Amino acid sequence: MNDMTMARGLLPLQLENVTFRHRNQLLLRDITLQFGVSGRTVIMGPNGAGKSLLMRLCHGLLRPTSGHVRWARGDALSNDVRRRQAMVFQRPVLLRRSALANIRHALALHGVPRSQRTGMAMDALERFGLVALASRPARVLSGGEQQRLALARAWALRPEILFLDEPTSALDPAAVKAVEDAVTAFQGLGIRIVMSTHDMGQARRIADDVVFLLGGRLREHTSATAFFESPRTAEAAAFIRGALIW
Repeated sequence: MNDMTMARGLLPLQLENVTFRHRNQLLLRDITLQFGVSGRTVIMGPNGAGKSLLMRLCHGLLRPTSGHVRWARGDALSNDVRRRQAMVFQRPVLLRRSALANIRHALALHGVPRSQRTGMAMDALERFGLVALASRPARVLSGGEQQRLALARAWALRPEILFLDEPTSALDPAAVKAVEDAVTAFQGLGIRIVMSTHDMGQARRIADDVVFLLGGRLREHTSATAFFESPRTAEAAAFIRGALIW
């Protein structure tokens, strides 16, 4: 850990009767859920189930229409809570500057002294095999390279919890493996993982527990073993079989 590491205490994360509406459309309804202090949670469900929306609410990018998102250390939108978490999107959000500068900028926003930023950023690039691309504009990198850069940026920040929104969508098998290896490495640092995926095999490889959403409702939250071997709902069983569900 580096000088930016803070005392633990952000987790658990508790959602209490969280509902979200947009343009008078109900997108999430009465979600009550807890993410504990450790482990790898995978959020699953068909398109439109609310997976990305749920993580954006947890991350503080959106406010619930009703209900509460509570962290152990306080309000979801406080600066302290924001600095202790990170999110990697399906399409990485990168600045119009070099790969190295993208990480340096994130470190600056988190209050890291200028003298430490380059070294920490280069360490993160090295961890994800991107040192040779340090000076290349981030937005001309390949899809897999951009995703690794987003992960390297999160690695440099050492969050207590990392949200990953479909991070391997449209990536080739080698890039998928790199992301999955990164998830294991993050967990090795004690970082809590919450990740959405459509890939059933990936979920089986990664998940400690599974959150299953359908139609904006929480249908199941159970251990990965229980979810895949004995789902409680017919909808989850159908989803696991690959059947269309609405």
